Amino acid sequence: MSVRRWRSEVSGSLRDQVYLRLRDQVLDGQWSATGRFTEPRLARELGVSRTPVREALTRLLADGLVQREDYGYAIVVPSMAKIRDLYEVRIAVELRGIGRAIENPSVRHDPEALAAELAHWYALRADPPAPTPEFVLEDERFHAALLASSGNPELVEALNSVVRRIRVVRMYDFLVEGRIETSIAEHIEIMERVRAAELDKALRLLHEHIGASLEIVVERATRALTARNSHGPSIA
Repeated sequence: MSVRRWRSEVSGSLRDQVYLRLRDQVLDGQWSATGRFTEPRLARELGVSRTPVREALTRLLADGLVQREDYGYAIVVPSMAKIRDLYEVRIAVELRGIGRAIENPSVRHDPEALAAELAHWYALRADPPAPTPEFVLEDERFHAALLASSGNPELVEALNSVVRRIRVVRMYDFLVEGRIETSIAEHIEIMERVRAAELDKALRLLHEHIGASLEIVVERATRALTARNSHGPSIA
């Protein structure tokens, strides 16, 4: 794709365009897991100065998609075993938000918070976004809001710590047609069950939702990483 063409296809500032372009190349498996890439080479490839490339790489570092090396940057290759361990922690933390309400009748989910979050997801259901890695942030928002509504901020802090560490592979979850719509529908059903005080049902749905997401993420991320290792170019 030519520089002129990709610039015209992406709205926003040049630095946002460069970031999105590089991020998509990483997620699409276009860079070798054993290669190294540098600011000068990427700037030449994209036909831009080094400044937006440097800013884009800083954002990719924050995303957990790349890491600094002695001679440039390298793709982060996540350990699927570690991701599974982190998902186990995530499941325990998230289910506890509903579990504590089941065990203690005095614990109530905040009805106003639930209503506000449901309104947001009803709007997304009416007009779902196209497949995009950014949807992982919307997904994280839902899970944090649901947990926060149970009234224990320490659980939310623990969840946020875990999801930041698995975000790098969870981005793959929302690149396939139909996955976002499925997630939206599941989010709405879980939250509606909580609002209706059908907590046992909500707990089961939430567990199935997170578990299904794990299997999807691992399968797609493994496939993408395998493709990258097999034929992705090395950038000097």
